[in-house]
Amino acid sequence: MLKNSLARFWQTLRELPRWLRPGLHIKRWFVLVLLGITLLGLGFAVILIDIYRTDSSNPVFLLVLSYASLRFIPRIWRAIIFGGLGVGLVLYGILKLNRSLLRPFIRPGSDVFDQLQDFRRRERGPRIAAIGGGHGLSTLLRGLKTHTGNLTAIVTVADDGGSSGRLRESLGILPPGDIRNCLAALSNDEAMLTQLFQYRFSGSPDLEGHSFGNLFITALADITGSFEDAVVESGRVLSVNGRVLPSTLHNVKLVASMELPHSTQEIRVEGESKIPEIAGKVRRVWLEPDDASAFPPVIRAILNADVIVVGPGSLYTSILPNLLVRDLLAALHVSRAVKIYVCNIATQPGETDAFTCYDHVRALENHIGEDLFDVILCNNNYDGEIGESQWVRADEKTLSDSRAYTADLVDEAHPWRHDSSKLAQVVVDIFDERTGPLESV
Repeated sequence: MLKNSLARFWQTLRELPRWLRPGLHIKRWFVLVLLGITLLGLGFAVILIDIYRTDSSNPVFLLVLSYASLRFIPRIWRAIIFGGLGVGLVLYGILKLNRSLLRPFIRPGSDVFDQLQDFRRRERGPRIAAIGGGHGLSTLLRGLKTHTGNLTAIVTVADDGGSSGRLRESLGILPPGDIRNCLAALSNDEAMLTQLFQYRFSGSPDLEGHSFGNLFITALADITGSFEDAVVESGRVLSVNGRVLPSTLHNVKLVASMELPHSTQEIRVEGESKIPEIAGKVRRVWLEPDDASAFPPVIRAILNADVIVVGPGSLYTSILPNLLVRDLLAALHVSRAVKIYVCNIATQPGETDAFTCYDHVRALENHIGEDLFDVILCNNNYDGEIGESQWVRADEKTLSDSRAYTADLVDEAHPWRHDSSKLAQVVVDIFDERTGPLESV
């Protein structure tokens, strides 16, 4: 028993130097605790000296005091012994106390130091605003959350298909689907709770196709009285690493002008979910009403960001619905952040058939103006099978653009998708190249 206790004590002492590393915000409190204990010890010393002077005629008291204070040992060694024991006991006690208090909040497989170090590292990460929707934005967020805790996801609310569309039509709520996906991606615990949030009901006509997360956000919106409060509370439940914000709180509808095949005739298509279903080429998309204002926290996030990432995601139905919100676009133009557009890896049937990276950029700039982006990020790995889609290639026109930046971004298991870790690392590398890495403090 004693041997095990001594072994644990020695192991704890060996770990103590880790807590003195820069950036953990620990050393200042150690010094403060030691200073307090030193002053407390001085107070007791004054009392003992006073007692000693008062009872110096008592031989028993003098004998006990002599042994208790180790007066038979030279003064310098006494100072070292008492000081060393005091420091060791204080540090050991503080460490054990912290572990006891924080044990319920520590993820399995990690200790207090690892979690604190990771938190401080992400706390110092760049402020990143990611704009988009669908699975592309979720993929990006899942990778970025390991690099920074200063994340804001800005999500489209033009979705009108599936569970979100049914809730939007029947209850008049903003579509929660893309927001739900982003909350799940940013969760610090992507285990059972996130699986529950993404769970879709089946077997019941009323619940068929609805996800638990959509219904949860809808219920919270009714309880809190506002959609934005419901999103905030959902983030707390999932312990998200960042924020998820709707691009606008207005009930906007996405409308497209499409050119039919083998014809110059253009037709009007209403609804985000209907655009990919029409066999034709998208000429232009817009929002109705077209004067919807951005959610104010979105404007603040864009203006305060160090990096703004647009995409990946469906060009016309996930990315442009955000950029067509006028004051959001105005904030993007005036922001001093590094602005990165992430081009899709594969074409999307019904939207971007046969598109290259250059075609994606031109389609964006035809809607929002030129020279918005500082970097055009394209994939350069074209190995693998991507089904009916085609590779979105970085063609000569793309590579002739000084803003072009190519890298291997492919998810080996699903080549038509971005790999979240690869994509996030490239985004951080681009930021470091342009501004220099953030120094630890």
